[in-house]
Formats: sequence, structure tokens, C-alpha cells
Amino acid sequence: MAIDVYWGSGSAYSWRVLLALEYKRLPYRSHLLQFSKQEHKSPQILALNFRGRVPIIKDGDYVCFESLAILYYLDLKYPEPPIFGRTPEEAGVIMRVICEYQSYAEEPLMKIVRAFFFRQHAGRRDELAAAMHAVASEARSIEARLSKSDWIVGESFSAADIVIFPGIQVLLRALAKPEAEELSSRFLPLEVNYPAIAAWIARVERLPGYERTYPPHWRADAGGAHRAG
Repeated sequence: MAIDVYWGSGSAYSWRVLLALEYKRLPYRSHLLQFSKQEHKSPQILALNFRGRVPIIKDGDYVCFESLAILYYLDLKYPEPPIFGRTPEEAGVIMRVICEYQSYAEEPLMKIVRAFFFRQHAGRRDELAAAMHAVASEARSIEARLSKSDWIVGESFSAADIVIFPGIQVLLRALAKPEAEELSSRFLPLEVNYPAIAAWIARVERLPGYERTYPPHWRADAGGAHRAG
């Protein structure tokens, strides 16, 4: 039975779920919601998630929302290939890296993304520079990991890659906007400042099924997204 997936194009959190489904080669029915039409606030979606947010999955009669909860559910329900490791020790490291990203990188990263996606950057130069400094610090930690391994934790693609990859991609898209030029100079070019991250992005993009996860509205916006590799 196919899993129903409700998601939005360009949502880093939705992207996580699509990456996991493709990596596990699980059949799913895609329900792409239009944020501009407030479809995520429709009665149908509110009946699934009272918060009116995506991603949401419906697997038979079971409904799950919040991206990390969905990843955890999918790995327990459909354990091959695993995304939280094969041992308690591997799972512990993967979860620790995810927690570090959420605690120290995600908030400043999304502050930058929202500022440029929603044209809220005016008059916030120092605030956004501080956010970029925090992101760059955490990026150096990820760069160090990837300089020793193809994937963020260990030798296999995992939930750590799935959680962090979309965040970096939406950051790169935000920094590609002309009005972000001054801020982007603190982080880009990626291939020079973070070559291991750039190579990792290219590896993720080569995974089977990756193209089906790529935000469709980014394709229509020629030159709008940074594509490493």
C-alpha cells in the first residue's frame, strides 16, 4: 500500500521526508500543496494535522507529522535500508548530530533563509551577519566530518544527511539572491570554503530518486537555486 505524503515545494522539512522515502524505495502518493493558496490550511489538512503544517504522511490509518518523527517512524516500520544506523551506538551518534544541527545551526540558518525569501532583510545587517557567523561555525564542524567520510555519520547515508541536506540547500538558494551578495561572501563559494560539503551535496544529488525530491518550483525558476557539482 502506498504512503500518502502531503508536502510543499521548497520546504526543507518536506524535502527530508521525500529523501527518506526515495532512499528506502517506498511507494508513495504525492500530494503537493500550494502554500500561496493556503492549501496547507484547508479543512482536509487540518483534519490530519491541527497545526496546518507539512510534511504529513498517512500510512494506512496511521497519520504522522513533524519531519523527524516521520523519519523515525519510517525507519522502524520499514527498516531496510536503515537511516538511524544498525547499532545503538550508530543511532546515538546520528541523533546527536541531528540534535546539534537543530540546537546550533537550524535557527540562525532559517533566520537567513526567511529574511531573503520573504524580503525581510532590510535594516537587519548586524543580526543576519551574526546568524551567518553561527551557521559558518557549524558548517566547519560538518566540513570536518565530511573530510573524513562520504557521509555525515559513518559510511552510509543516514538521517543526519537527510535532516541537514535540505537546510543547506535552502540556505544556498537564499544566498544566491542578489540582495544577499554581501552576506553570501562570508560563506561562498562553497567549493572553495567548504569543499567537502560541496562534494557531499553532489553525492546526495546522485542518489537514485533524488530528482523526484527536488522542489519543482525551483526548476521553473532558472538560475534561482545553487546546484553544487
